[in-house]
Amino acid sequence: MTLTLDPQSQAATAPADVLDADFYGFQRRLTEAEQISVAEIRDYLEREVRPGADDRWEATTSPRHLIPGFAELGLFGSGIPEVAHFENSAVYRGWIALEIARVDPSTATFIGVHSGLAMNAIAVGGSPEQKSEWLEPMARGELIGAFGLTEPLHGSDTAKGLETTATRRTNADGADEWVLNGAKRWIGNATFADVVVIWARDTADDQVKGFLVRQPATGFTATKIERKQSLRAVENADIVLEDVIVPESDRLQEIHGFRDVAIVLRLTRADVAWQAIGVAVGAYEAALAYAKTRVQFGKPIASFQLVQQKLADSLADITASIALCVRVSEMLDEDAQKDHHSAMAKAFATKKMREVVARSRELMGGNGIQLDHGAARFFADAEAVYTFEGTYDMNTLIVGRAITGIAAFV
Repeated sequence: MTLTLDPQSQAATAPADVLDADFYGFQRRLTEAEQISVAEIRDYLEREVRPGADDRWEATTSPRHLIPGFAELGLFGSGIPEVAHFENSAVYRGWIALEIARVDPSTATFIGVHSGLAMNAIAVGGSPEQKSEWLEPMARGELIGAFGLTEPLHGSDTAKGLETTATRRTNADGADEWVLNGAKRWIGNATFADVVVIWARDTADDQVKGFLVRQPATGFTATKIERKQSLRAVENADIVLEDVIVPESDRLQEIHGFRDVAIVLRLTRADVAWQAIGVAVGAYEAALAYAKTRVQFGKPIASFQLVQQKLADSLADITASIALCVRVSEMLDEDAQKDHHSAMAKAFATKKMREVVARSRELMGGNGIQLDHGAARFFADAEAVYTFEGTYDMNTLIVGRAITGIAAFV
């Protein structure tokens, strides 16, 4: 294949080598352009993201200094035709989520919130004017977004239980505006975002609507959540909205109820499944490297049967998860993916991720709980990935509803 030269880095780029954890070579299904992009992104992640990942995790700080590099690589809005650097597939976008998460799940989550949730909310629900105003600057990393859906008392039941309210009124100048009141919790990027997409229930028709809350906003308070033990480098926030005024022009014009919100969530849920695979791969790679160098009883522990069994089981779980996610992403491109398809992928991939990171930590013995040996951060971060974008239980019940035609959660 022909090499190309990246004018920015002056580094020759070619389709990336297949990861050892990609046992069946699924990456080769990507186009040449997609594989070249994977190579560039993987190189950047190893050079710029991995070296400081443990320190950022301990310090609980997001990688804001890396935002220009992420934008230059096309990581923001890659699935939105108006701003994507090149035409690409959902499988490619999923693979990129895997690549980022195998190096730093917190970085993958930061990008997922800004690009997958906030930008997609505007791409799906925004008017042409809103898309024109926001998407290009967000793709360039000049403006950062957050996505405010989950509330202190409502996570799994948000569709029916959302309590944040939006009341329409006419101001003294005769212009229509909305008054937002309520609270949000676990909102990534909200402490430094330039725009926060807030989902609130219209007090007039009881339908959920979306609002672009520009920062800073009077009555809007975002407080960083401390003492987390998972995805520590993601700056999650508690948000309080007290009579926050949003002009009608900043209401997402194409959002008419929670069904429209669900479209955004379906676009990102499969990406979280890919992210879970990346977490598993990161832990697996650390465990494999450790097993080859850790000597006990006079030989590397990789030579022991039980250690090899752990590695083989983990690789099988990773491979099965990749296969599932490849197909569900293909279905997205075919416009055939439904909520239950992405829900199954997210539930399965996160369940297997949990098993892989547990084996990887166990393989390292006591060293497995120390950041220096590579598995501990993935072991801890897996718990958050297992939970957000729908808990395992809720995603399995979405699949169960599709199987039986009976909803077990309402």
